[in-house]
Amino acid sequence: MNAFDTAPLFRSAIGFDRLARLMDTARAAAEGPAYPPYNIEKTGDDSYVLTMAVAGFGPDDLDITSQDNVLLVSGKAKAEDDQGRRYLHRGIAGRAFERRFVLADHIQVEGADLANGLLHVALKREVPEALKPRRIPIAASRPVQPVLEGEKQAA
Repeated sequence: MNAFDTAPLFRSAIGFDRLARLMDTARAAAEGPAYPPYNIEKTGDDSYVLTMAVAGFGPDDLDITSQDNVLLVSGKAKAEDDQGRRYLHRGIAGRAFERRFVLADHIQVEGADLANGLLHVALKREVPEALKPRRIPIAASRPVQPVLEGEKQAA
């Protein structure tokens, strides 16, 4: 396990404790299980689609929750009746899973769709108007007249 000490970064920074939490979550996600496989696709300037291969799961078996910039996708395995079945190879995983994705600020879940064993979750960045960059106009004031040396002595 590679643990990084981020304390020196925060000695002169205020309010970046969330960054340390994000780094820990990202590290844990990288070390986590690889089931089920997924793709993250950028479909526009501010839109994304998360696609997960969830063969064998139906809409009632899946749960999608978004809270505190974390998207949680979980699936509950069905209790299959395996009596009388003899598998020579069992490659289709039907086990329960839980996948966490850290969302950037202002990413909202627009919806989800399950088709052909693929779960598609649509995501969009919606920055509030108050947080968008805005141009600040500069008011022109009267120019200040420079005072010349000769005028200083006369005054």
